[in-house]
Amino acid sequence: MPITNDSAITEFILLGLTDRPELQTLLFGLFLIVYLVTLFGNLGMIVLIRLDSHLHTPMYFFLTNLAFVDLCYASNATPQMLANFLSEKKTITFAGCFTQCYIFIALLLTEIYLLAAMAYDRYVAICNPLRYSVKMSRQVCTCLVTFPYVYGFSDGLLQAILTFRLTFCRSNVINHFYCADPPLIKLSCSGTYVKEHAMLISAGFNLSNSLTVILVSYAFIIATILRIKSVEGRHKAFSTCGSHIMSVTLFYGTLFCMYVRPPTDKTVEESKIIAVIYTFVNPVLNPLIYSLRNKDVKRALKNVLRRNVVTKRALPPLSNKP
Repeated sequence: MPITNDSAITEFILLGLTDRPELQTLLFGLFLIVYLVTLFGNLGMIVLIRLDSHLHTPMYFFLTNLAFVDLCYASNATPQMLANFLSEKKTITFAGCFTQCYIFIALLLTEIYLLAAMAYDRYVAICNPLRYSVKMSRQVCTCLVTFPYVYGFSDGLLQAILTFRLTFCRSNVINHFYCADPPLIKLSCSGTYVKEHAMLISAGFNLSNSLTVILVSYAFIIATILRIKSVEGRHKAFSTCGSHIMSVTLFYGTLFCMYVRPPTDKTVEESKIIAVIYTFVNPVLNPLIYSLRNKDVKRALKNVLRRNVVTKRALPPLSNKP
């Protein structure tokens, strides 16, 4: 829908993943299932860590926050996306679009630095185990978790403000399933130099900083593991990092493809596919990665289920008396 010079945009239209009507119901069912699995997986991980005292360690404290961020990440756009699959009017208000864009950027930056904090935690656990309880005290862990949230939501607000200070006069139709930066920039008829460079600088700065922490941490971890003489000892040490490495590879790979490029028609189309990966695939896979590959989580799940069975058996039978 073209916008005249004397009209102000009050809402946007989200084109979604496809404009083919016959696929709308199918996609609704598919993404509803993925979203429900994401909800139950991440909520289940948070509750399980809360219930089992053996998981009250720094590593699982970070994992709880990662699950929370993934849960919020998926919930930011999915309800609107599911509603649009079944609606002819696929609109979102200007304020709603700003909020959605802001929360996406903020949570994305938060997760970037949470993954870096988790890498540092593994470095301390493997390279300096005798001082682990001192270096990863409650105060240190709280600071390592607080910083990603504060920084992520601060920088996210700046990026969102720069985006929505642009003048949108070409159209109010966003070629995406949520309010993302690249398609919004394409709608602007004002200068986008500041916004585009701010986005590239922020992406480059934050990705390079967090990746430096991760790569340096794993360089020391690998060096320490190679000094372990027994094969079993090496495998045990490295197994505690496998899940984190998988999450980092999947998450950072999609981010590089998504943000370290100027927005063009081709990249906006490609960004839809990439956005599906880090909006739906990453959050649904993280609980599986950290549970299926983690003996402590599987043991905790068995203990919780066993306690529930014992509790039910111990309850007295209900009386049938009137």
